[in-house]
Amino acid sequence: MKMRASSRPSILSLLSILVLYVSSCVAAGSDSDPPHNTFLQCLSHNSQPSPPISSIIYTPNNSSYPHVLQSYIRNLRFISSTTPKPLFIIAPTHVSHIQASIICSKVHSLQLRIRSGGHDYDGLSYVSDVPFVILDMYNLRSITIDLEKEKTAWVDSGATLGELYYEIAKHSKIYGFPAGVCPTVGVGGHFSGGGYGNMMRKYGLSVDNVIDARIVDANGRILDKESMGEDLFWAIRGGGGASFGVIVSWKIKLVLVPERITVFKVERTLEQDATNIVYKWQYIADKIHSDLFIRVVVLPSTIKKDQKNRKTIKAKFVSLFLGNADRLFNLVNEKFPELGLQRQDCLEMSWIESVLFWSNYANGTSVDVLLDRMPQSEKFLKKKSDYVQNPISKEYLEGIWKTMIELKKPALTFNPYGGKMSEISEFETPFPHRSGNMFKIQYSVTWKEEDAEAADHNLNSIRRLYDYMTPYVSKSPRGSYLNYRDIDLGTNQIGHSSYSQARIWGTKYFKSNFDRLVYVKSVVDPEDFFRYEQSIPSVATWKNGNTKSAM
Repeated sequence: MKMRASSRPSILSLLSILVLYVSSCVAAGSDSDPPHNTFLQCLSHNSQPSPPISSIIYTPNNSSYPHVLQSYIRNLRFISSTTPKPLFIIAPTHVSHIQASIICSKVHSLQLRIRSGGHDYDGLSYVSDVPFVILDMYNLRSITIDLEKEKTAWVDSGATLGELYYEIAKHSKIYGFPAGVCPTVGVGGHFSGGGYGNMMRKYGLSVDNVIDARIVDANGRILDKESMGEDLFWAIRGGGGASFGVIVSWKIKLVLVPERITVFKVERTLEQDATNIVYKWQYIADKIHSDLFIRVVVLPSTIKKDQKNRKTIKAKFVSLFLGNADRLFNLVNEKFPELGLQRQDCLEMSWIESVLFWSNYANGTSVDVLLDRMPQSEKFLKKKSDYVQNPISKEYLEGIWKTMIELKKPALTFNPYGGKMSEISEFETPFPHRSGNMFKIQYSVTWKEEDAEAADHNLNSIRRLYDYMTPYVSKSPRGSYLNYRDIDLGTNQIGHSSYSQARIWGTKYFKSNFDRLVYVKSVVDPEDFFRYEQSIPSVATWKNGNTKSAM
């Protein structure tokens, strides 16, 4: 497909954009700059007069700009003075603001980055190396619950998971939704990348329970499930919505939960037989009753022995059980006696209270805390992921522990699969990591020091651990989870999408579903307007080289 000549930026417009971009990074440009005024005029012209779009536009000259920019940066690696900044931040309160942002960004050859909650591990929703605009969805967070007829909810992409959980619990004690355990994660990014949580063995992923959506496409059209068609609706449920448009809201199917559920948190060190317990966990975690989810967090630790500090490994077993404490206690001690679970370890509570428990809030904390959109703490961080399809031997586990102790910082989180996850076809949604996976690994490293040396050390440590794990994880491809964005897997050149480049990381995230995603992208956004370092490429743009360049 050939690009329309009218969409090609002129030399003059390219120079104007470059000047504007440099000025935003070095010093705030003047509001009287022609490119600045032209873009603002375009936004005003293409949005509805009420509410006025001018009230939700932030430029580097605006006193609120630093606060708005930084409020939803969850990884401190991307908050430095050298990090590229957007020319504009637009925080829509109406769908017409989204339409205008798309139209005017296309006209001015500006890249559009879409941010909902900011939990984007590698900052791709709010950082770019080319002139860009942030479309920040935080003002669009309406939630409408329907328990009378459909047992469903409409939730805007700018809402957080905590806000969604709070609203569901306000209406009912017997309904919940299967999504993530971090309350400050934005719904938009979480759902569009798959969205897993501690009820996925019972009810699947978030996207397995999405039944409709509203999206604004590259032409500014507002589409729902019927009008967008089967292929696009399939693509946005796990293929990353930011490759295809701006998802305004989602219709989700609520799920039944008992009025009282049970949780536990048990810790074991190497000296308390942690290696054997983790080894046995591998054989039961994906096969035990689907009402039970047992996560394992493994991290380096220190214990006191003979008046000296000794390095060890600590394994934390954290559980959610959709049933009462007696049933949980009997089930675990029948199937997993190695854990040594005690009856007093099992705590009964409501589902919404379990959300707080899993978020590490103290017992008795008010559920109102779920309305706080700011995390309890923010750090410098890096995450990676893997899938395990065969048990790791005790000998190899001990080698992993030794490597972790040497590296000091990285932690591993094992999330069990099985249950509903094994019943859904890998082609049902773009998320392919279903049957055959025993558990997923999240690699995590965090630090507080701001210097480059600390960053290099910690990034190197997690990459070394990831490399060490190569023999023990999935192969051909080595799978990864889209919502744990990892640019180490490879990136596109922003100026022109490359199929060969994209296929490297695309098959890790999507396996053979990547080809269908490319097809959908090529139909709905052939000129590749919605693009970033790991966006789905369009056939037209890679065949035509760099014809649709942002610079």
